[in-house]
Amino acid sequence: MKIIIAGAGDVGFHLAKLLSYESQDTYIIDFDGEKLNYLNSHLDVITKKGDATSIKLLKEIGIDSADLLIAVTESQNTNFTISVIGKALGAKKTIARIDNPEFLNDCEVDFKQFGLDFMISPQELAANEIKMLLNQSSFNDTVEFEKGLFNVMGTSLSYKSPLVDLTVKEAKLKFSTIDFITIAIKRENISQTIIPRGDTTYQVNDQVYFSVPSYNMKDLYPIIGKKKFDIKNVIILGGSSIGQKTARNLCQEGFKVKLIEKDKEKAENLAEELDSVLVINGDGTDLELLEEENIRETDAFIAVTNNSETNIMSCLVAKSKGVKKTIALVENMDYIDISQTIGIESLINKKLIAASNILRHIRKGEILALANLHNIDAEVFEFEVQPNARVTEKPIKDLNFPREAVFGGIIRDGKPYMSFGEMQIQSGDKVIVFCLPEAISTVESLFR
Repeated sequence: MKIIIAGAGDVGFHLAKLLSYESQDTYIIDFDGEKLNYLNSHLDVITKKGDATSIKLLKEIGIDSADLLIAVTESQNTNFTISVIGKALGAKKTIARIDNPEFLNDCEVDFKQFGLDFMISPQELAANEIKMLLNQSSFNDTVEFEKGLFNVMGTSLSYKSPLVDLTVKEAKLKFSTIDFITIAIKRENISQTIIPRGDTTYQVNDQVYFSVPSYNMKDLYPIIGKKKFDIKNVIILGGSSIGQKTARNLCQEGFKVKLIEKDKEKAENLAEELDSVLVINGDGTDLELLEEENIRETDAFIAVTNNSETNIMSCLVAKSKGVKKTIALVENMDYIDISQTIGIESLINKKLIAASNILRHIRKGEILALANLHNIDAEVFEFEVQPNARVTEKPIKDLNFPREAVFGGIIRDGKPYMSFGEMQIQSGDKVIVFCLPEAISTVESLFR
């Protein structure tokens, strides 16, 4: 598959990194020679310095044979222009990163006729991610499949968890009445993600990812040593587009929301636009202001200013005042790995979320959904099984499935089933698979 990425920023780099594992024919265009040199020295991609809106340059790298053109520069208008020109020159599919969510929701304009097949808004995706994290209060990562029939849930194990010091096999025997599959473990000071086997032992501070059917969601809390708590009162720090969209989303879900914005004029505009939100003009890092706004009675604190360090520090302050759930938006992807270490439940990066969203357009096979988990260079797929797919030929235990991947569950006729060894996958099933990058092409081939 020939893929051209315009823009070597965080979204472009992360996409290129994931694609380089799979030997995709990937080209990256950017003005910044330093960024391109870094890409060349770290990834197996082809770089081209220059303007991605240049017809000459696009022809030089063979735009007419491109399967996918992804425009993810910092400029929305540039991304539009690249997509329109690229489509006219023969690119089969185009994706553009945009900043204005109106373009996603306004059906009066058919953007496809101009050459834009798909558009993504990192701000919109981040706001939706925040809402999902609040709905699963004791978990720091969550992905729904088939409207919640199966859920992948991530959490950090404390010493209170009865799983600690048990092997996966022992835990399954001890909690035999509860259906769950441990699909991944991220361990402190170890860069590689662990795909657990029967003899893998759970340890304190492990970031553990479970696949759980809807009927056993509530039963997972005692296993991880945490209690489910309701979130009602929320403070949002920062009136950015993400802050505004999050406030609107949460009010629609019945949360009581306060939004703190430092800029007076912006705060006044937000107060007019957000009827159900109490907008406060002030400095969200001011302890006195937070105390005045009953920070101790707040269930969740969400920091989405344009400054990563401000977001992290304000969440730590909120945590010290007894706030149960904290979420910080960070620009630096390196911060994502330290979220659990420093005591913040969830750090989110809108560019990482955007890159994950784009990946579903690249994957082969009948993929219904795809998600990336925080802190982990891996993906969770939902495949729809086609007639005569190789994965239907034998029971799961005899499939010779790669060790770098694990089944997370099966949905058959609208019902969730556990994907244990004796189970045989059938045509029409929807199958959840957790997969490290090196096994993606092998797994995809089994579903074809």
